[in-house]
Amino acid sequence: MILAVVGLLSGCDLLGIESPEKVEAAKAADGKAIGGACRQAARGIEDCYERNPKGARSAIFTGWREMDEYMRENKLEASPPQAAKSPPAVNAEPAATDAGEAKAKTH
Repeated sequence: MILAVVGLLSGCDLLGIESPEKVEAAKAADGKAIGGACRQAARGIEDCYERNPKGARSAIFTGWREMDEYMRENKLEASPPQAAKSPPAVNAEPAATDAGEAKAKTH
């Protein structure tokens, strides 16, 4: 009877039910990846925390620190992101439609 119960419970992974340990390990791995990416992008740890409020701070710091050590040992320079820091300005005037432009040109 006990073997049957153990056998059924071990199949939970096959059903997509994740154990709390797996969830925590995934969160820690995500946090380390976020921290490492922030350090490589020349972002401070405080900026990293602000940009990722749902991430575990301890995991983010661990990833940031590990990437910092790696970059110092290998004499690597940070590579800031190429994207614009602020979103592009939105035009306040509505764009004219093709039909509206055609009427304006004919009159």
